[in-house]
Amino acid sequence: MTTHHHHHHDDTGMAELLDLDAEVLTEYFATLADWLAPHTGAVHRIADLGAGTGTGTTLLATVCPRAMVVAVDSSPDMLARLRIRAGDRGVTDRVETVVADLDEPWPELGSPDLVWMANSLHHCADPDRVMAQVRAALRPGGLFVVTEMAEPMRYLRDDAPAQAPGLEGRVLAAVGHRARREVPELGADFGPRFTAAGFDLLDERHFTITATPSAPQGRYAQIALSRYREWLDGSLAPDDLRVLDDLLGDGPEALAHRDDLEVRGGRTGWLLRRP
Repeated sequence: MTTHHHHHHDDTGMAELLDLDAEVLTEYFATLADWLAPHTGAVHRIADLGAGTGTGTTLLATVCPRAMVVAVDSSPDMLARLRIRAGDRGVTDRVETVVADLDEPWPELGSPDLVWMANSLHHCADPDRVMAQVRAALRPGGLFVVTEMAEPMRYLRDDAPAQAPGLEGRVLAAVGHRARREVPELGADFGPRFTAAGFDLLDERHFTITATPSAPQGRYAQIALSRYREWLDGSLAPDDLRVLDDLLGDGPEALAHRDDLEVRGGRTGWLLRRP
């Protein structure tokens, strides 16, 4: 339910990746906070749907210092990490966690003033049904804030690694081909569907993502690309697979030791209001 495509059930790698989001994408989250801040004066109750390990939850608790945040995710392990993060940020008393799958009957959310979904809508089996449920849950005048992938995250510089120019593009093409089958809503243009679901569009924005220079980018790239690895057997040339395995290993070429990476991507944000 969370920030990256989670292709299999290895929650541990996914959880670490989500935890690292907060460190690696600091500037992006600061920009999101600035975008939201002018609209949060009357926000006292927030639902974070598909909350993962809580980067968004703690951001919301900080931007809205008087609000309670209900963090909903299908993974108890993710929510356990979220509670630790909330403790580290000093917002435990304003965060509650609920284990629930958004494709199943929903828990009672308590008429929130703001519903937040960060890269989780595309994981839902029926996003239009989810939009209708959000609209029903929100108080009139309440806000629905959604971010989704506009383009996939990239980690390698275009000119590196020299032994396989263009490797990352080929990896993404192969992964994208399979993702279109397995996660058909990934990259969908949800804009018109929000208005069809009865929301007023207040703002739609493209966010360009770059990494914080001092952050652990190598580990971040290593986890992200290793999550793709099992999808690639048979769809990537043997030479490319060999180079990728070197990057994911612990030799001198390994991503974990690299400081020449270029983490970048793009997200679309929609700021919507229930009339």
